[in-house]
Amino acid sequence: MRSAVVDILPSKLRRGLKKLGEDVGLARRKRRLTVAMMAERVGVAESTYLRAEKGDPTVSLGVYAMVLFVLGFGDAFAELIDPRKDDQGLLLDVERVPKRIRAKKTPTPS
Repeated sequence: MRSAVVDILPSKLRRGLKKLGEDVGLARRKRRLTVAMMAERVGVAESTYLRAEKGDPTVSLGVYAMVLFVLGFGDAFAELIDPRKDDQGLLLDVERVPKRIRAKKTPTPS
C-alpha cells in the first residue's frame, strides 16, 4: 500500500529528499562502501537502503538518521532545529516581550 505522504509532499521537499539521497550516494562512494556494506551497517535490506539513496519519503527517519551516522554525520539531526539558530523562533520571542512591565500590587495588611 502506498503511503499518503507521497501524494501530499510539496515539490520543494521532494527535491530536497532527492538531493539528500544523491548526496548520501556520493558520500558512500567517496568512502568506497558498497550498497551491501551500507545496508548491513545501517541494519536494513539493500532495497531499503537504495530507496534512501533515491530520497524515498516513505523510508523511516530512523533509517536516514542511521545512514548519516554510518557516514560520519551523526550530529546532523541534533543540529537540525537548534533553538539558537531558529531565526523565526527568535523573532517570535522578541515579539512576545511585553512593551511595559508593571509591578504587582502587594496587598496591604489589615
